[in-house]
Order: sequence, then structure tokens, then C-alpha cells
Amino acid sequence: MVDTVTWHKMRGAQMVVAMKAVSLGFDLDRGPAGAEPSPAQVLGYLCSPGSVVFGPWEPFSTYLRAVEGPPLSLAWLRKALCSLALALLCLLVSTCLAPFLFSSLLPLYGAQALRRWLRAYESALSFHFSNYFVAFLSEATATLAGSGTSLQHDHLHWDLAVSRPMRVELPRSMAEVVTNWNLPMSRWLHTYVFQTARRLGTFAAVLGTYAASALLHGLSFHLAAVLLSLGLITYAEHALRQRLAAIFDACVLSKRCPPHCSHRNKNTLWVRALNGALGALALFHLSYLGALFDVEAEDTVEEQGYGMAYTVRKWSELNWASHWVTLGCWVLARLLR
Repeated sequence: MVDTVTWHKMRGAQMVVAMKAVSLGFDLDRGPAGAEPSPAQVLGYLCSPGSVVFGPWEPFSTYLRAVEGPPLSLAWLRKALCSLALALLCLLVSTCLAPFLFSSLLPLYGAQALRRWLRAYESALSFHFSNYFVAFLSEATATLAGSGTSLQHDHLHWDLAVSRPMRVELPRSMAEVVTNWNLPMSRWLHTYVFQTARRLGTFAAVLGTYAASALLHGLSFHLAAVLLSLGLITYAEHALRQRLAAIFDACVLSKRCPPHCSHRNKNTLWVRALNGALGALALFHLSYLGALFDVEAEDTVEEQGYGMAYTVRKWSELNWASHWVTLGCWVLARLLR
């Protein structure tokens, strides 16, 4: 319907509108019987100026509260300005600092394999901060439009959070990475895809969730490859850590345990070391997946999307290491049953 370059410029906004339409349909089916929204309300929700360009996705009920007009305050202005400042900082890191970080501070020398992995991490870091730029910018636009409030102890708080960069760059697990990468989208996928497909089994639900995410992102080959690989990685990681937690009776699950969990070993030195080693493995996976978003790629390649040949070539240069490690983790989890 449109040429490739134009599509890649608009698919982000198209994704947000699609998510809103799907969630509204599910909510109307699941919710109690009542008056359906008017066409004006639906169009206002789909094309809300606070989220139509950069996102984030928000439920229809949140949009209605924003339309009612929460009282503006100094906290509202402070939240919007803080998000804008963080967005500009992330843009600076993505476009200026990250592309020259290793060449300036950590010169690339030594073995060819080491240079390839350092370059992969550099590309991943630049891509990550470009995502944080959009996340914080969407926080600012949504806040300016009146969204992102919560009521705590009769006080209105402007506390919208779209991404948590520290939990991505210093991850506990890949499951934590995909959750904190985009919090509203993670909530949407869990509510409307994972919970719906869970009756088919956990593995099918996980792959179905990442397949739905690939469809929403425009069915680009390299994004689909990354997202489906993420599904396999998080499933194998979850299975392995679940078995380790049961064997050692320790808090080493993919997600942090609640303060009063039933595990006997909670915060001992060896538990911290094991979680640190598994977190380092998550960084390894992030570098591998981020290698596809090469900062030195030609502008025409970025505008038209990375094709299958490019994706296969980049991962072949890294010997498909992350996929082999994922297979090893899954086999180990099966052997520990």
C-alpha cells in the first residue's frame, strides 16, 4: 500500500493505533454490560495527541480520565520537563556518545572475535538509548496531555513510566529486560495476548506473544527474528532458573522474589554471584541481538529496513552464539528435571 521508506516512518504510530483498537475491543467484550463509547470517543482515543505519534499505549479508561482534565500543578510541569530532559540526554548518548564510546575510550584491538563483540555491544547500546529517547519523549507528551496520573492517599501523582533503562542495561534476566523495555506495551501483550493464549500452554503462549509483537512492529524480518529469538531465550532462561531455584532453594528466578518468599537462601554471597552470572549472560544476549542495529549501517539500509541477508550475515559473524547458548540452557533445564 505504501513504499518501504514511508512505511518505516509511520509504523510506530500505526502500531499504537492498532494496540488501542485491539485493547478497546477486548475490554468491551470482557467488561460489564453498559453504554458503548460513541464514535467521537473512539476516534478521540485512537488519535489522542498525547500518544498518537510516540505512544505510549494507554487503556481507554485512562484516556477518559485525561479528558476529564486532572488539575494541573507544579508536579505536572516538573514531570513533563524532567521527561523531556531525559529524552534529550538519551538522544545525545545514542547519536553522539555511544557510536564513539569504544573507538575513543576503549580502542578496538586484539582478537577479531573480541572486536566483533565490542562492536555488537556498541550497536546495542546506541539502539537502546534511541528507544529510551522515544520512551521519555512519549512520557512527556502523554503527561502534557493529562495522562499518567495515579491517586495515592488522596494525592494525585504524575508518575507515568514507559521504560526503566537501568533494569535493561544492568539486567537480572532477559525476562526483566523485555518487561522494562516498554512497560505499557509489555502490559498490553500480557493482558491481551499472553493471557488469551495461555490455555494452549506456556511455550505456545510465549511464542504467540512475541509473534504478535512482531506483527505490531510491521513484520520486518530483522525485528521478527529478534523478537522470536527473545521468546526462545526468555523461555529457556525461565525454565533453567526455575529448576535452579528448586534445586538450591534460592531466589534465582527470572523475576525478583517478594520479600517474604519461601526460599531458604535469599541474599547470601553465592546467590548474588549466581544471579550476577546469569545477569552477565543476559548482557551477552543483548549484545548479540543488538548487533543487528549496526550504527555504521548505510542510511538507505536503515530507511528501508534490514533484510534477511543482512540479519543472517550479522549473526553468522558472531557464530550464532546466543542461539547455541539458548539451546544449551534449555537442554540443561531438561536434564535437571
